[in-house]
Amino acid sequence: MTTPVLRVQNLVKEYGEGDARVRALRGVNLDVERGDYVAIMGASGSGKSTLMNILGCLDVPTTGRYLIDGADVGQLDEHQLAKLRNRRVGFVFQSFNLIPRMSALANVELPLVYGGVGQAERRRRALAALEQVGLTDRVHHEPNQLSGGQQQRVAVARALITAPALLLADEPTGNLDTASTQDVLEIMDRLSESGRTIVLITHENDVAAHAKRVIRLVDGEIVEDIRQGPIDGPPPRMAEVAR
Repeated sequence: MTTPVLRVQNLVKEYGEGDARVRALRGVNLDVERGDYVAIMGASGSGKSTLMNILGCLDVPTTGRYLIDGADVGQLDEHQLAKLRNRRVGFVFQSFNLIPRMSALANVELPLVYGGVGQAERRRRALAALEQVGLTDRVHHEPNQLSGGQQQRVAVARALITAPALLLADEPTGNLDTASTQDVLEIMDRLSESGRTIVLITHENDVAAHAKRVIRLVDGEIVEDIRQGPIDGPPPRMAEVAR
């Protein structure tokens, strides 16, 4: 058996103290195997955003254990944690999080700048990532010269440039129109088919239908975990998923 990309054991996250204490996660257990495409769903307040922040090493659990690519996150210092985030996790956010006065190419290069990669290698890898998301004709455009869908594709390219163990997408189509949503989901499908491990946070059934596995959270607990496509095969098309 290979080591899961993600392993979460008895994860608990609490906020506040005493009568004001809120338990956002209540003993979550989860393994995500290499090459899987997982959608995590839940209503507002279900704990999915809290779980996403912990999986992305942006927050720490109150109790429990979290391993990414075999590394126990709880045993890492701040420097090691920053390096893990930069090299092993690719982030795609709903709001794109692009730097306004930088070109698409420069935005995609950023994780490699922080990683100390030389200019020529950064440029080569950034151009390859932009080609992968179909933006070779927009490399010198700034975010305000791009549509929302194009901006999100730049964000996906930026997330891929370090060849991370995990692509973590938080409501990646939440700010997009129908056509742009389909473009981004088709890119996610192709990445999944090529073996990329993806965890996607969403509240939309049509988006979750692209995943190979759907997990539902209610009040900080996993209440449903459905396999809807094999890890070694392509994700099911929306029409094939039972409503």
